[in-house]
Amino acid sequence: MKFISWNVNGIRACLKKGFIDYFNEMDADFFCIQETKCQAEQVELTLPGYHQFWNYAERKGYSGTAIFTKHEPLSVKYGVGEMESQEEGRIITLEYENFYLVNVYTPNSKRDLTRLEYRVVWEDELRAYLQSLDNIKPVIYCGDLNVAHEEIDLKNPKANIGNSGFTDEERGRMTRLLNSGFTDSFRYLFPDVTDHYTWWSYMNTVRERNIGWRIDYFILSNRLQEKISKAEIHSNILGSDHCPIMLEIK
Repeated sequence: MKFISWNVNGIRACLKKGFIDYFNEMDADFFCIQETKCQAEQVELTLPGYHQFWNYAERKGYSGTAIFTKHEPLSVKYGVGEMESQEEGRIITLEYENFYLVNVYTPNSKRDLTRLEYRVVWEDELRAYLQSLDNIKPVIYCGDLNVAHEEIDLKNPKANIGNSGFTDEERGRMTRLLNSGFTDSFRYLFPDVTDHYTWWSYMNTVRERNIGWRIDYFILSNRLQEKISKAEIHSNILGSDHCPIMLEIK
């Protein structure tokens, strides 16, 4: 099965920048997107053969997630518990016979870290949620998780220590999640590879010089490790400040 995850930074804009061509080329079983930045009435996307599940933010032009899949799920859940994710459209969970698929757009702690406290609570509640699912059946968790886990995951780690997305709190929560029974699929296959990123600032020539961060992930229950056949970063695909990532499992 093939899975794609992509923060499109506005689906309406991305549709004008080659989204459909890439979507059709990939022919994925599951195509997850984050930061859709639209309401139900603002986009009409025809994807023959795919079921569509959207979680819109209440605030227009902000946040939001969607999953397009060839496979009808057993159940669909939006949000987690009482978290603000319902208001911001950040989480969709699809249940299948043998696994859960959880698509997430993690809140940014903001440049001045004013949302870091909320972010830490978010991470703790989400980890508890993922563990509760994992107790039932394996989990495939993906999305823009807004954290570079290790120094290898961004171009200039020393200069970014303590910055949003590279604080001890955010990195520590990722470590805690992985230590609780989950695997970063890309690092599982490529533990030491460098200069592979999924997000670049829009500042001049930053992407051309590959000054980026790896903040988009497919994270799986440990018992799915041996089923991972491919984990790719499609950095050649434009249309957003993020690029798509791909997972194939047997």
